[in-house]
Amino acid sequence: MDRDAMRRACGAFATGVTVVTTGGQAVHGMTANSFTSVSLDPPLVLVCIGRDAVMHARLSETAHFGVSVLADDQEGVARYFAHRSRKLGAAQFETVAWTPGRLTGVPLIEGALAHFECEIRYAYGGGDHTIFVGGVLSLDRHAGGDGLVFADGRFRRLGERTVTA
Repeated sequence: MDRDAMRRACGAFATGVTVVTTGGQAVHGMTANSFTSVSLDPPLVLVCIGRDAVMHARLSETAHFGVSVLADDQEGVARYFAHRSRKLGAAQFETVAWTPGRLTGVPLIEGALAHFECEIRYAYGGGDHTIFVGGVLSLDRHAGGDGLVFADGRFRRLGERTVTA
């Protein structure tokens, strides 16, 4: 199977855009679109993280992570945390508005539509990724706006229409 063909085919499936964060001694942030709910009872979510990503190492060093579901006006934040050559550690958050999670202290991106603070419950191998399942410790849904979407290799807004010539 051709890796690029797989990426293109999966790109047909639109996803929301999040920033996954860790705190404490392993502070880091990363844009991720592999996020979903797993269970309502108990409340569980998952994130899939590439084994070669800095975030993968950070999640292996900590018990908690945060997820900020980005609003459609936060494309700049998504691009910032997607860029692999950005600063690491606490310096990565110097130019981004964030607040510490009330239970774990993980950075949560201000202006996001929803925040989750999670405790890592399970980690499963999934090819070149690891699937981290987190028990939701706290969550907030903020009013207003639509979520930022990623499809066909680019960021989109829900109300956007594609016109064919």
